[in-house]
Amino acid sequence: MSLQRLPDAPRDFDFVLGDWNVRHRRLKERLAGCDEWVEFDGQMSTRQVLGGYGSIEDNLLRFPDGDFRAVALRSYDPAQDTWSIWWLDGRFPGRIDVPVVGRFENAVGTFFASDHLNGVPITIRFVWSQVGVDELRWEQAFSPDGGATWEVNWTMDFRRNDPANPPRV
Repeated sequence: MSLQRLPDAPRDFDFVLGDWNVRHRRLKERLAGCDEWVEFDGQMSTRQVLGGYGSIEDNLLRFPDGDFRAVALRSYDPAQDTWSIWWLDGRFPGRIDVPVVGRFENAVGTFFASDHLNGVPITIRFVWSQVGVDELRWEQAFSPDGGATWEVNWTMDFRRNDPANPPRV
């Protein structure tokens, strides 16, 4: 069953709806001067919720040391014209990450949060963009200095699933 979108719901994240194959590229260590990247595959499936004022993203990440699941939940605040994105990692089911909050400008979504890495305060930045009709890109970066410098530490390149040749999950 699919509930209908409300007529005034935002369309910013419509480009992520559907089923996707994902190519992950992640720094082995973050904010440690590391330049070794780990690459792995995954799948993502995203559906709208809240009448289009939100979406939920189900992920399968195929890390070299084993598969795990994660969920991203997005919701739109019309009063602030911002989106919030929460991440729940299936390996840590009792902990949901602090939300990154932001908006889209010129079809690129940029989102920020304050958090800690190994006890050190950091700023987190997510960037969502549509590369093509069936291609997306997500990027995560950390800043240890309030945004003066950024280390990109995870990228995801998405390709829409071919319905005739779905991925093996």
